[in-house]
Amino acid sequence: MENSVEKFKLRNGYEIPCIGFGTWDIRNEELVVRAIKKALDIGYRHIDTASAYQNEKSIGRAIAEYPIDREELFITSKVWATERGYEKTLLSFEKTLKDLALDYIDLYLIHWPASPNKFDNWEDINLGTWRALTELYKSGKVKAIGVSNFRQSHLEALMKTEVKPMVNQVEFNPGNKHMKTIDYCKNNNIIVEAWSPLGRSRILNNEILLSMAKKYDKSPAQICLRWCLQNEVIALPKSITPSRIKENFEIFDFEISQNDMTTINGMPSFAWSGLDPDEVDF
Repeated sequence: MENSVEKFKLRNGYEIPCIGFGTWDIRNEELVVRAIKKALDIGYRHIDTASAYQNEKSIGRAIAEYPIDREELFITSKVWATERGYEKTLLSFEKTLKDLALDYIDLYLIHWPASPNKFDNWEDINLGTWRALTELYKSGKVKAIGVSNFRQSHLEALMKTEVKPMVNQVEFNPGNKHMKTIDYCKNNNIIVEAWSPLGRSRILNNEILLSMAKKYDKSPAQICLRWCLQNEVIALPKSITPSRIKENFEIFDFEISQNDMTTINGMPSFAWSGLDPDEVDF
């Protein structure tokens, strides 16, 4: 992990901040704008959104109103399932770029793979979508491209293409690890990002995490986020509460011991959302 307190380096050399500000399920414009500005005040420079979140215009407004150079920010968005395929993806991207009011996006992801559960030609659909992302990347409209919720079976075809995935954003927290996917990504130079790194708060009352929070004089949420970081996974916590936005960023002044990392790594699965990329019906 190079310069772990600040950034990871993608396979193309582009750098990505090791903690991001998640915006899923924040749709009220004023709430979005306030939350983004608060996050930027605290020090976040990585903002994660998606067309499906329906808040890209609000995020664009917050960025436009905040006194910061565009180059200091790392903005991620994603193409939704209904817009898969080459032509639809290109059109969806142009709408995202317009809504964010930006000249380029730092990272663009396929939000979910086409599922074998729903599509006989799922692999061709994914490759067509990836071809659009590759074109956007080559044009300079996107600085890096990747996927979200892809397992090894979905990734293997993309790894044979000219431009390989640089990021895979997956559900990942101490109660939900899917280490087979994580290990495959690490072995193939794909940076992993964690959505729901706090298990949508389901894991914060876990006795092991509460005990470790007491030991390190941190909150259970900070333990989860630091654990992500020490597993070389970028965390994308979400909150609209100013104190929690601040708390989630304060994870660089301590380190979890290797023994405690092993304990957390060995915790059983208990906080999975239930969303299976091979079984989803969208």
